This record gives sequence, C-alpha cells and structure tokens, in this order.
Amino acid sequence: MKNKLTLAVVLLGYLTLPMSMSGTTVALPQIGAALNTSGSTLQWVVTGYFLTASSFMLVAGSTGDLFGRRRIYRAGAATYALGSLVAAVTPSILLLDVARTVTGIGAAGVMAGGGAILASTFTGAERTKAFAAMGTVAGVGMAIGPTLAGWLVGALGWRATFGTFAAAGFLLLAGTSAMTESRAEQRTRVDWIGALTFIGGLASVMFAITQSSRAGWTSPLVLGLLAAGAGLLAVFAAVERRSPHPVLDLTLLRDRRFVGWLLAGVVMVLGFGGVMSYLPTYLQGANGMSARDSGLVMLMSTVPTLVLPMLTGRLVNRGVPPRLLITGGLLLIAAGNAWLTRLHPGIGGGELLGPLLTVGLGIGLATGLIDAQAMNQVDRSRTGMAAGLLNTVRGGSQTLVMALFGSVLITLLTGGLGAEQAGRVATGKLGTAEQAAQLTGAWQVMLWAIAALTALGAVAVGALLAPSRVEVRRAVVAVS
Repeated sequence: MKNKLTLAVVLLGYLTLPMSMSGTTVALPQIGAALNTSGSTLQWVVTGYFLTASSFMLVAGSTGDLFGRRRIYRAGAATYALGSLVAAVTPSILLLDVARTVTGIGAAGVMAGGGAILASTFTGAERTKAFAAMGTVAGVGMAIGPTLAGWLVGALGWRATFGTFAAAGFLLLAGTSAMTESRAEQRTRVDWIGALTFIGGLASVMFAITQSSRAGWTSPLVLGLLAAGAGLLAVFAAVERRSPHPVLDLTLLRDRRFVGWLLAGVVMVLGFGGVMSYLPTYLQGANGMSARDSGLVMLMSTVPTLVLPMLTGRLVNRGVPPRLLITGGLLLIAAGNAWLTRLHPGIGGGELLGPLLTVGLGIGLATGLIDAQAMNQVDRSRTGMAAGLLNTVRGGSQTLVMALFGSVLITLLTGGLGAEQAGRVATGKLGTAEQAAQLTGAWQVMLWAIAALTALGAVAVGALLAPSRVEVRRAVVAVS
C-alpha cells in the first residue's frame, strides 16, 4: 500500500509540474496587462522557471543520493508550493519573476527526486510497471496539459492558476509521508565547486539558446553566454575527474548501455520536439485552422502515449528485448516524419492521421521505457544522479531542438522572402499563396532532415545497446 501511495505522489508531480510551464506561457498576456509590463521582464516569468528547473536537476538528484531522496523531494515540493503561492499574490512583476525562478528550483527537486524514488522503491518487473505508469502520465500531460492549463487561466485567471499549482505542491509535500527514505550507504561531503560550475555553465548555455531567436546566434550576447557556459562546463568536467565525491560520476558515461539510453532520450526529443511545437502554427497559418482545431489534430500524435507505455512495460516483463522496442519506436518516429512530408496548404485531418499516429506510436513505445532501462544500468547508490542527468539531458535537448527548429526554418525562408518577412511567415503570419508554398517547402526540408537524423540515431542506439560478444557466447552456450 505504501509503495502505491509513493507511486501516486510521484505521478502527480510528473503531471502537474509541466503544466506549470505551459500554463504560465498561456497566462503571459493576462499577467502583462495586470502588472503593466511587457518584453523581457514579462518573458522572464517563463524563462526563469525553465532555467533553474533545468540547471538544478542534476545537482538535486546527486544531493538526494547523499542526504536522502525523500528529503530532497520534500524540500523541492515545499519550495515549489511556496514559490507558486507567492506568485499567486504578488503585487509586482519583479517579485513574480523571483518567485517563478525559485519555483523552478523546487521543480528540479521534485522531478529528479521523483525518478530516483521510483528507482529505489521498486525493483524488477515492478520497477518497469512504475516507470511505464510514469510514461502514461507524461502522455496525459502531453495530450491535455496545455489545453487544461489554458482552461484554468481562462476560467480562473492567472492568480488562481498559480494558486492551483501551489495547492498541488502542498499535496506533493503531504504525500512525502508515504515515502520511505533512501540514500547512498555512505554519506559524503557535497561537491560545491562541481555543483556551482555545473549550474552556472548549464544556465548560461540554456539562456543563450532561449535568447537566440530574438538576438540571433551571432549576437555578442548569445556568443558571450555560450563561451561562458562552455568554459564553466569545462571547469566542471575537470573538477569532477578529481573530486572524490562528484556531482556527476563520469564513469556513468563509460557504460555504453547507459549512454545508449541517454542517447535514446535525445533522439526521441529530436524526432518530435520541434514538429509538435511548430506544426500547430503551420496549420493555423497555411490552412486557416482555428487554434482549437489545430489542437485537436495534434491529439492524433499524443493519444497513443496514453496506452502504449503500460503495454511496453508488460512486453518487457514478458521477455521482449528493450533494445528491440526502443529501436522500433525511434524508427517509427523517423517514418512518421518522412510521411509528414506530404504536408501541403489545405491538408486535412484525415491526411495527417497516418503520419501523426505513427509518430505517436513511436513516442508511446519510448516513453517510460527509457527511464526504467537507464536506471537498470546504475547501482542503487547513484539513482538520484542518474535521474537528474536523464531529466537534464531531456530538458536541454528540448530547448535546443525548439530553438534550432525555428532558427533553421527562418533561415530556409530568408533566401526567398528576406529576413523580416521570413520571421513573420515562420510564425504563421501568411499573406499570399506563394508564401504558403515557400513555408511548405521549408517544412518538407526540415522533416526529411529530422527523419534522416532520427533514423541514424535509432541505429546508433541499437548499436550501443547490443549485447557484447561475451554475452552472445554465454547465450549460445546456455541454449546448447
């Protein structure tokens, strides 16, 4: 019973916290009008949350291994709840920006701590089921999260929406009483230098990526942030090699299977991250669809994720090789992108069903499987570190893919339209049939490139996860 309560609490966190991001994005116009603000100060309500959530995940996971995963989860839930509460009652944009930035730190503790708690609470087939449930919840969040967050903002207003997130945070905090504490057998000192250089380096890189669409990749701001981030991360790597108790044990990256599952997460995000974010804009601009109708079309790709993660867990428990499932899932995502190149102005939902459903099937096979199998490659003392690294890699990949997708799309359009007009067309503001045709051509180039890279990624993942020669010989001997 206690394990079931633990699972329920972790799943609630994985459902609620992503909505805190999408809900805030939807609420920005209301917040700007209420607090009389705009521009970068207003955008920081989203950017601050994202930067701290992404930058602190690895540190939160590693700290959980040292001081207790439930303790870090509890601290994260309390920080998230209090930050959301302050955001709900704030009288000024400055305090709101600070509250949201602090809330992101709490979210990092909940997300990294949640995966580590599942890995340390469950073993064997039960662990596979738990992570499959997590994949299903992630699918639910993907399918209805933005819609539900938009409804909350529209029906209750932005302050009440933040209040709802605060209430969810306090529920998570109360739910920690059902969890069993776990940590590494031997408590060690915190690697403060490693933690600070990693947070500073990753935050600089993430901030540079988020600013690239506005300032341009060659602007002094973006180049300076990238250089600073690269320098800090280089220092981090050097420190970790010498630290007796590192934030990130670099020997994890010598395990080719663990690296294979990390790469699988990156390839999955590459295959759907940009397309799922920008396709509604194309459908509204080139097809004249309403926001509601384009949202309904996108459900075609997310519905499979409501069912497949649990089915995948059952298949693994019945002996189906995880390598076969993840490689097949990634190849389905690649095939769906290739099929989607039939995109054209006026395309209807019926024509989009096949490619979007194929992408969704691939995502459904991969979601949940990646976390469970990656955790199976690490010992119990490093589950927090591994969970933090997984979430960091996924979050960073999502940011990079979205930034690059928009940037490359504008670059492809610039030759025929000019820089200013290309930016408008890429965001769905079309004036002529010729512009719609040029946007479609750029999309087709992007989709073919994503399909090819995802397929190559699937092959690389399959190679990394392949059994060694020794394992093959043992299997042959066992059968004979």
